[in-house]
Amino acid sequence: MAAGLKQRFITTVIVWNLIAYPAAVAIWVWLILSLRPAFERLKRDETIAQDELDVVRRRLVHLPWFGAAISGVAWFVGAIVFLVSLATAGHAMSTQLFWHLPISFGVSGFIATTQSFFLIEWASQWGLYPLFFRDARPDRLEGIHPISLRMRGFMWAVSASVCPIGSLLLLLFAPPSRGTNPQSFGVFVAIIGIVFALFSALLIGRSVAKPVDELRTAAQAVTQGNLDVHVPLRRADEFGALIGEFNRMVTELREKERLRQTFGAHVGRKAAEEILSRDPGLGGTEQEITVMFVDIRSFTARSAHLSPTKAVGLLNEFLREMVDAVEGENGGMINKFLGDGFMALFGIARDSRGHADQALGAAQSIQRTLEELNQQRSARGEDPIQIGIGINTGPAIVGSIGSPERMEFTVIGNTVNVASRIEALNKTLSTSLLISKATRDALQVSAELRALPPQPVKGVDEPVEVFTLARV
Repeated sequence: MAAGLKQRFITTVIVWNLIAYPAAVAIWVWLILSLRPAFERLKRDETIAQDELDVVRRRLVHLPWFGAAISGVAWFVGAIVFLVSLATAGHAMSTQLFWHLPISFGVSGFIATTQSFFLIEWASQWGLYPLFFRDARPDRLEGIHPISLRMRGFMWAVSASVCPIGSLLLLLFAPPSRGTNPQSFGVFVAIIGIVFALFSALLIGRSVAKPVDELRTAAQAVTQGNLDVHVPLRRADEFGALIGEFNRMVTELREKERLRQTFGAHVGRKAAEEILSRDPGLGGTEQEITVMFVDIRSFTARSAHLSPTKAVGLLNEFLREMVDAVEGENGGMINKFLGDGFMALFGIARDSRGHADQALGAAQSIQRTLEELNQQRSARGEDPIQIGIGINTGPAIVGSIGSPERMEFTVIGNTVNVASRIEALNKTLSTSLLISKATRDALQVSAELRALPPQPVKGVDEPVEVFTLARV
């Protein structure tokens, strides 16, 4: 480049920078200040009209594009200004300069524009998104054009690879310049290219790696049973949709878990697990199970002398202790509360064994628990509670009955009816626990039992053999 052209080039650099940079900064400051009123109102938790808020949100999402446009226009116009300035300098220009200069501006401009885009995107997502999208998802905003992951990768490839290599290739075709060592200048350009490439890789890598890491950590927490996780990142690109759907999925899982716990509290945890594990429709399967009926003796007469509140309190006190004795200690399932008693089932799970032993163990736990409860009642000056327990083992239909709109998980069959009749025999035989011969025969662990005379039972042709504990 001739000395005159070189001087014109330096002058143009100074003048253009004095014009372009203030203009670009002024436009950028105007864009940022346009967000300030909404920013201040949101900080004060003031309500903003939805249409007005959406306009500001769209401007925020497009902020990186605005910054890239300012940078790109400045470089594009700069290339034209420099060509016109050099062409009108009154000195002969090499034809090589007419294509070398625009390409150099294009390479430098693309790198600068890419850096601007990703820096603005990172800053806005870090500093502004949490406030402007506090109760909304950026990816759900209509009328936005976020950068896609594919375009993100393309911009990185061009900025980090194509542009630096292009710069080095331009040096091969650059006209020789006095006082300049081509090798040293090439090394300098290479170092600059590497620095910008690494910076681009850092920005783009972070924009991809951070949401992936957050999602992976949250997914691991969910697999370990923690449903209180939430990925706080707010993005307008594909990651925003992915994060939003993940958070929605966890919310639904949390709601389903709450419903399951509420459901289990009403029908029993064991019953809830069985209902959820079986065919959701009506019907059932025949299984051999053990059924237990427990009844509070003379509850009707007792409750006649109690207020409704105290009668319910008596029942709740009794049932609270019995539920743990049946379900917590012996693997049973309380299927029904029957006003002054309950029906418990053992062996409902398809692979359950030893259900007769579980039922007998539960009956003994109930008796021990009741003894402790009665001691507490006596200390309060209240009458003790007396109960009767009846247990029977045999086949029954286990499943859901009712209508598609209202179903109940239960068991039906003669085994259930006989268990209820055996419980009622406690009054006749002055006992508190009776089991059938079928239950005794199903015991896998021997127990000290005492046979009682066979008893006639309604609905059964032959008298039923019953047994009670030899030691109570």
